[in-house]
Amino acid sequence: MGRRRPHRWWLLAVLPLLALGAALAAYGSGVLTGTAEAQQPVTISVIDVAGDLSSVQVILDNYKKAFPNKVKEIKTQRAPEPELPAKIKAQQDAGRLDINLIMTGQSAASQLVSAGQLVKLFPTYDKMFPKDELTEAGRALQDEAEGYLLPSVVSNGGPVLIYNPKKVPNPPKTAEQLLAWAKANPGKFLYARPANSGPGRSILAGMSYVLKDRDPKDPEKGWDKTWAFLKELGQSIEYYPTGTGFTLKEFAQEQRWMIAGIMEWDMKPRAEGMIPPESKITILENTTFVIDGHYWAIPKGISPAELEVVLDLMKFMRRPEQQVLTWRAFIGPSIKAATLDKAPPDLQTYVKEIWRPEYDEIGKKWKVTPMLEVKRLNYAIERWDKEVGAQKIKKQ
Repeated sequence: MGRRRPHRWWLLAVLPLLALGAALAAYGSGVLTGTAEAQQPVTISVIDVAGDLSSVQVILDNYKKAFPNKVKEIKTQRAPEPELPAKIKAQQDAGRLDINLIMTGQSAASQLVSAGQLVKLFPTYDKMFPKDELTEAGRALQDEAEGYLLPSVVSNGGPVLIYNPKKVPNPPKTAEQLLAWAKANPGKFLYARPANSGPGRSILAGMSYVLKDRDPKDPEKGWDKTWAFLKELGQSIEYYPTGTGFTLKEFAQEQRWMIAGIMEWDMKPRAEGMIPPESKITILENTTFVIDGHYWAIPKGISPAELEVVLDLMKFMRRPEQQVLTWRAFIGPSIKAATLDKAPPDLQTYVKEIWRPEYDEIGKKWKVTPMLEVKRLNYAIERWDKEVGAQKIKKQ
């Protein structure tokens, strides 16, 4: 008789357990190397605090149609930007996360990153989301995010000032003229609280360039002129609403004659009839356009199956044929291959009818810069709330 071979049954039992343990360990550390299809379709639950759905809802719909084997349902909800970190934290603390995809602007994003509430995407998924696919503005937006956020749409931002030409025949061209105009027309200029508003953030981060402050990237030690200017300007502002939409509504009703804007919130409201189509913009001397954009992020605590599908959706969102569809919301693609000439003809016509010639001068007449990095943006927003907004913030 030959020698008996040792039993191998224990290997068959142990190896799957080892593989499972390794997978769970990788997920717990925020590292997943593949996006294998989930066994069962999952529900994608989105929270949008930045208005990103106006740009990407069509992409979500297209993904669901294309991959019914991956997605059972896509639920969406909206919330004010400052409420997002606390909402996510409450669910994470309870161990019952009902949200698996976050769409956010720069201020809430900075708080989520600072609080450690997000899955880190980079460098883990560098190959899945190549940085060289991004536009220059998209790369700047991603660089601000410390590896936790994926740009979805992006534009050169602002600040620009949107005005009613019937009420403002000679719009201000300098910071000094803006201050003088606001004093001569008390209550007629308005911008929203920066924590809730892209145009509000553009005024906050952009005035340091207009005023040639000592260090536009350092709101703590380099903004002496900016803080003094914003406080003085605030004496002629009736209140600060908690959202850009309120400024647009009051501008349309002629309660306000001039409001803060950025490219998106100048063109989209005119295209959609939210403000009069004859509204004009003025750009102050020394303006540097501060990049504005939206991010997608994944909260810590979602299941591995959900993570796989959300990552796959993010990859789908970056396809050029999907990105070109975001032109309809006027904030623009984050992927450089998604140029306007590749959009459907009717969409090209729509955008060209609303586009302003001033925006063709960005990068030529007007410089462009990234938004403040996370910690400094948080500092600037919090200081504005205490020293500028103070008792004038009106929550609607």
